[in-house]
Amino acid sequence: MVELAGIIILGILAQWVAWKLKIPAILPLILIGLLVGPVAAEFLSEDGTKWIQPIYKDGKGLFPDTNLFYFVSLAISIVLFEGGLTLRMGEIKNVGPIITKLITIGVLVTFFGAALAAHFVFHLTWEISFLFSALIIVTGPTVITPILRNIPLKKDISAVLKWEGILIDPIGALVAVLVFEFISVGTEGEYTKTMLIDFGKIVLFGSTFGFTFAHALNFTINRKWVPHYLLNVFALAAVLGVFVLSDSFAHESGLLAVVVMGMVLGNSNSPYLKELLYFKESLSVLLISILFILLAANINIEELMLIYNWNTVILFALVVFLIRPIGVFLSTSGSKLKLNEKLFISWVGPRGIVAAGIASLFGLTLADKGVEDAEYITPLVFMIVLGTVLLNATTARLFAKIAGVFLTKSTGILIVGASKVSRLLGHYLESHGRHVVLIDSNESNIEKAKELGLEAMSTNIYSDTLMDNIELSDVGYLMALTGNPDINKFAINKFSNQFGENGSFRLVTTQEMLDDTNNPKEGLFSHKDDFNRLSELTRKHPSIQEIDLESKAHYEELIKISNNDEDIIPLFVKDNDGELHIISSYNLEFKNIEAGYQLVYLGKPFDVENVPTVETKGSKDE
Repeated sequence: MVELAGIIILGILAQWVAWKLKIPAILPLILIGLLVGPVAAEFLSEDGTKWIQPIYKDGKGLFPDTNLFYFVSLAISIVLFEGGLTLRMGEIKNVGPIITKLITIGVLVTFFGAALAAHFVFHLTWEISFLFSALIIVTGPTVITPILRNIPLKKDISAVLKWEGILIDPIGALVAVLVFEFISVGTEGEYTKTMLIDFGKIVLFGSTFGFTFAHALNFTINRKWVPHYLLNVFALAAVLGVFVLSDSFAHESGLLAVVVMGMVLGNSNSPYLKELLYFKESLSVLLISILFILLAANINIEELMLIYNWNTVILFALVVFLIRPIGVFLSTSGSKLKLNEKLFISWVGPRGIVAAGIASLFGLTLADKGVEDAEYITPLVFMIVLGTVLLNATTARLFAKIAGVFLTKSTGILIVGASKVSRLLGHYLESHGRHVVLIDSNESNIEKAKELGLEAMSTNIYSDTLMDNIELSDVGYLMALTGNPDINKFAINKFSNQFGENGSFRLVTTQEMLDDTNNPKEGLFSHKDDFNRLSELTRKHPSIQEIDLESKAHYEELIKISNNDEDIIPLFVKDNDGELHIISSYNLEFKNIEAGYQLVYLGKPFDVENVPTVETKGSKDE
């Protein structure tokens, strides 16, 4: 009981440490597992036993005999199901040629390159070499996100690394499962016709069960045959049921079945999908915390000694410094990415949870079957996972600066709310070279924003997941533009330090607008205009105007006119370099206005007869 409670406590503590230090959780989890397992047995324990013994032995341990394998199998099935849920087939087509090539050409380079390296460096059998290479294909988003979220990067670089991690997760798992199954059915003898038939059965049953039960689950829930409070646990039971059922028909087909099931459900656009994803996040945190401490603790010092040699260093160097760059450079050939950007993408390739989890399961299973060199799988993959995570977590920021991809100034803008006002402003800012991200809980608003080509995310402002988003790594400005004053204030209070180091603004409330003495320092655009006025003006005059400025006095004159005209709201000042500066509600206090600057405003054009000193740009402002 103490050991089980200890695993859960240590696992959650490791997750907290990872969050605090902004590193992938897999790193402290595996290190804790190694500490309480092989390290404790060899150096810390008086009787030479592990502090946490995953397999029951000599009156101590958690799982008798091979029951550990069953737990690991079920846990991995849930992790793989999650990976399948995140894979949208439409995204593969839409993410661009670079990412498409990374998950095709890049995968093939890693698969064959790492297999060759493992075979000739460690002299492993070809079967085990290819299983090793299949396992290290995966670069999961769970390890990339913590590394990149605090590095200001160009949007394109972050997007490539993020989508590679998301899309390659289930693909790499699928390749690993297929290689493992190929080895499993061929362990009894020569690769004969019978073996190929068995392999075909595995693929057939895995695909069929996954596809069929995904649609059955969809149908059942959409017909509301399952009450809402049972929805998540019912889906979980269905996943475990499909895994076990498929495995009983064709041994080792269960993992393939849950990957396919997740992919089918993930592409079904079911209304309950988002809720299911939220549920799996909490479940995955708990399972992963337990799983990786157990797996690392189960490694014996003898297995670690197998790779305690220079061959390990050579293999790691080949995988990280040769094979990964080759895959990246071949995949990015002919793209618009510069050499320094390709180098950075080559450098950042941490292996993640799926690789480590499946490696332990497959390694233990094949070793139990007596497959030659199977004992190398788990320690070698753990070495790659730990090595790449440590390398990238400690050097990614420095390498970004050396490579010249580190943004010295965060100019991206996060707009809270995706109403028509926000979409109009976002489109203008984007067309002038600013990275803009809109967030809203209203799906309709998000879809309309995406139709305009804007980057928009459906999210709950009260959720902590927003802080982890890679797309926001270059955001330095925050604009809260919702019709709810409480949400606007909450956004400023919660996210200003993270996303608004260069400026955090919100619309004034109706009460503040009516009280001349209450002008908040974070007020946006004008003290005379709240969300309702902005919305009404956008309805009447859905266009953004520009007018040349002659001096600061000229600017102040125009601001005074706009303060008395409900059909004009000042937005930005554009300097001579084309850079846009947000106007606050203290709009008369704007500094450094020079000739050639422009006032950017929403609404009707200024009446040139009322502003005689203005030299207009012709018909544009008339």
